[in-house]
Amino acid sequence: MRLRDRRSFAKPEVMIIPMIDIMFFLLVFFMISTLYMVDMKTVAVHLPQAVHGETQTKVNYLVTIKKDGTLWLEDKQIDKDTLLKQAKEEQQRNPNFTVVVRADQELDYGQVIAFLDEMKGQGIVHFGLATESSERQ
Repeated sequence: MRLRDRRSFAKPEVMIIPMIDIMFFLLVFFMISTLYMVDMKTVAVHLPQAVHGETQTKVNYLVTIKKDGTLWLEDKQIDKDTLLKQAKEEQQRNPNFTVVVRADQELDYGQVIAFLDEMKGQGIVHFGLATESSERQ
């Protein structure tokens, strides 16, 4: 039986191209998956659609007004007086305090304006109105 010479064995090589491919794949996977991991504590409502809406990540208060007029702070139901009191206290602590209102599209426009007017009466001046994004046609 004939044995091979030690020099005839191929030296181990590190294949760099497949490793780069895997790294790019993992990068894209984690970038896309983190978009869906954002935990929004909200109540489901039918938001109006807008083409030119912006995504805002820094929100202090996320207030939802359902079709029946009930108010929700994130995922907890709250009465208007308590919400206004808490918002006023938060506004005094943080001058950049922002309220984003998620109002059901079937809710009367006058109720949304009345709520925003009461918030403005408490000294809150930074508002946002939440919408769902829609495709351009």
